[in-house]
Order: sequence, then C-alpha cells, then structure tokens
Amino acid sequence: MKLGLMVSEGPYTHQASDTAYNFAVAAIAKGHEVQRVFFYHDGVLNATRLTTPPQDDRHIVNRWSALNADHKVDLVVCVAAAQRRGIQEEVLAPGFRISGLGQLVDSGIKADRLVTFGD
Repeated sequence: MKLGLMVSEGPYTHQASDTAYNFAVAAIAKGHEVQRVFFYHDGVLNATRLTTPPQDDRHIVNRWSALNADHKVDLVVCVAAAQRRGIQEEVLAPGFRISGLGQLVDSGIKADRLVTFGD
C-alpha cells in the first residue's frame, strides 16, 4: 500500500509528530511505501535543524531526517506555513524540502491512503 502522511503539529507540542513517525516506521517495516510526509501549520517546526532538545530527550527532527536517508521518504514543508514561522531553506534539517500545497494534493491523488496527524 502506498501511503501519504500529513503532520500539522510541532515536534514537542503534542504527540502527533511522534505518532506519525512511529506510524511511518511501522508501515515501512510491514512492507508499505510511505511516499511523502507533508508538514503543515505548526508541523513545519519538525523540519528545522535549529531544534536542540536536551541530551536525554528524543530528537524528532533527526528521526525524520534518518527516515529520509534510510527509506527515501519525501519530506515536504509547506512554504506558506514555513514563511509564517520564519523557517527558510537555510535552516532546514537534512532531507527536508520546501514546496507548496500542490505536493499535499499530489500525495492525496497518488497514495492509496492519506493519513493526517494533528489538528
């Protein structure tokens, strides 16, 4: 099954980002394809390399980057939401890219399921 995900919560605000990441890892382990994760609203905060959690806490941004590196999952950050939050191309963590809502629509068309995490 081909899956698209949308994350609309920040990495340390609610459980949505952790749940989306764990869902993606479990889906890949079961042989499904996670073609794209689209970060929207406060979800764009998952993409900044400026995130520095304490050493004893999980580093959600690095987890997403590793998912891209290991499984070629497309990590797309909404351009409008990013601009509203001061996130520019220069501060993106490895594996993330900025694009428009067309990428979310494309994912909804091409994926068998589009699963959303967050409000």
